[in-house]
Amino acid sequence: MRTDAMPEDLRTIRACFEGGVPCTLASADAQGEPNVVFVSQAEWVDERHIALSFQFFNKTRRNILVNPHVQLILVHPTTGEQFRIAARYLRTEFEGPLFERMRAKLAGIASHTGMGGVFKLLGADLYEVLDLERVRTTAIVPRTPAPERMPALRRACEHLSVRADLEDLFDRCMQALERHFGLRHAMLLLPDAPRRRLYTMASLGYARSGVGSEIALGDGVIGVAAQSGTPIRINHLTQDASYCRAARVQGPEGQSSTPEREIAYPGLAEPHSQMALPIAWGAGLPAVLFVESEQAMCFDWDLEDALSVFCLQLGAHLRALQPVVEAPDEAAPPPATPAAAAAPGSTGHAPPLRVRFFEVDSSVFLDDEYVIKGVAGAVLWTLVSEYQATGRTEFTNRELRLRPALRLPDLNDNLEARLVLLRRRLAERRSDLQIEKIGRGRLRLQLQRGLELTPVPRTG
Repeated sequence: MRTDAMPEDLRTIRACFEGGVPCTLASADAQGEPNVVFVSQAEWVDERHIALSFQFFNKTRRNILVNPHVQLILVHPTTGEQFRIAARYLRTEFEGPLFERMRAKLAGIASHTGMGGVFKLLGADLYEVLDLERVRTTAIVPRTPAPERMPALRRACEHLSVRADLEDLFDRCMQALERHFGLRHAMLLLPDAPRRRLYTMASLGYARSGVGSEIALGDGVIGVAAQSGTPIRINHLTQDASYCRAARVQGPEGQSSTPEREIAYPGLAEPHSQMALPIAWGAGLPAVLFVESEQAMCFDWDLEDALSVFCLQLGAHLRALQPVVEAPDEAAPPPATPAAAAAPGSTGHAPPLRVRFFEVDSSVFLDDEYVIKGVAGAVLWTLVSEYQATGRTEFTNRELRLRPALRLPDLNDNLEARLVLLRRRLAERRSDLQIEKIGRGRLRLQLQRGLELTPVPRTG
């Protein structure tokens, strides 16, 4: 029974397209025989259009090709209100922004269960909405007013603008998410394009920071968002799929177990809402802003829109800071310290710090404890090797960039960000080896004891 006239557009029921409660689709063949199914993915497109996922050539697919008129029942995930939509099939899109957005969300869900090769989107079926009515029903829970996102967005962007350098920007990003958007768990990940991975640069709200932990391109919502360049928002992981974190390997007793050269991923054990947003900041792969919550239906459309704008600002700051922070402000090369001189703070009796470097992946171990790998690991090995050979403790970003052994990419080498990552990893370990930033484009090794360097060459 119809009780309300059709709203001006579909924005008033956007929450019904979150997928928390699957929508029901009714179609009919040329003879009028009906067929009713649950739809795995329904997407709000604009004020008069919706899209449904085309994954299998089934009865519904055959019906709409001969009879384009369908009806859907949608349920509001928090109030329980029901809405009926009459729509007409227009076409199937096999490429473009709509298709990529729906494919990315489906791929993000499928990646958690190892079903990426099965749950593939074949097309996005576009429908024109002809009628919308509220089915007579009593709301289980009254609707609560949505928070004002624009004031929060303005304050968050202002918070970003007052930054001293790249490291300060990373910290301010996490602060803005917590203070102005009220988010409790978040990560900022930067791309390692040559290795097709992303590494955690900053985090918020976790027992361990996870700085340096990695996600492969295409793994989970983070990897898929980076691969597709499309925001992914999932508010009901345990209802979408049997959840299994792609970034964490479980041991026989269910305990977290990571390979020898891996940093533990800091994410929530049982998230019910996740959102990953790509950050364009240069050539190649984007960075990713990731937020999650233990509560279902935590991230709405308005928050996605606000954080998308926030990411545009963050990307602009990243681009602006790259050429500035890496220009050294020294007038001459730093003086060398005699190689035999005792390190500052050294007692002279402590055993040397054992530093092992594995050429196969540029991983570095300090006293048999894994620290870092990749370009950051190669940088650390370069610094300690130079110190051991010449006694130098001060270096510049410019000279590091010119070292062929580091194999930095030609474009957007991201050296300053890797140095920030390296400093944070060493600071977390509280080891006798630290790296201090002493000026724009300059850094200094801080050693509390001598070094024993052991390179491990490639084998085979």
